Amino acid sequence: MKNDRQAKILEIISSENIETQEQLLDRLQAHGITSNQATISRDIKQLHLIKEPMGQGMYKYAVSGNRTKLNFAERLRTIFRESITSIDSAQNIVVIKTMPGLASAACAAMDGMDFSFMVGSLAGDDTAFIVMRDTESALEFCKEIKEML
Repeated sequence: MKNDRQAKILEIISSENIETQEQLLDRLQAHGITSNQATISRDIKQLHLIKEPMGQGMYKYAVSGNRTKLNFAERLRTIFRESITSIDSAQNIVVIKTMPGLASAACAAMDGMDFSFMVGSLAGDDTAFIVMRDTESALEFCKEIKEML
């Protein structure tokens, strides 16, 4: 239901100039989807919608250009929380231990993030090696991941 509602929201804002949450609620109801303002507000946040100018002091909802990056970041957090068992570094190399079979998913997520301080990654079944540009980057990365976990 949530996915259907959010897909309909994206469809509506791509074809109509929607200025307010109330207008969006009305359009959803016209398509047979009942909801409330709090749910719509959460949907807007989860879909990374922004208000962009239409001219004459008016604004409309639109998909943020950063949406892909934000979705990658959220996926990365989810993968890390659910799969990493430990993380440590040795100079500029970070070693990540994961649940069996999940090291490649962790590496793929990091590769998709396009970190400037990451040179590359190599994954086995439950261990991933991440080569960082320097020792400081490796230590900082480990610290951030530990906080995320």
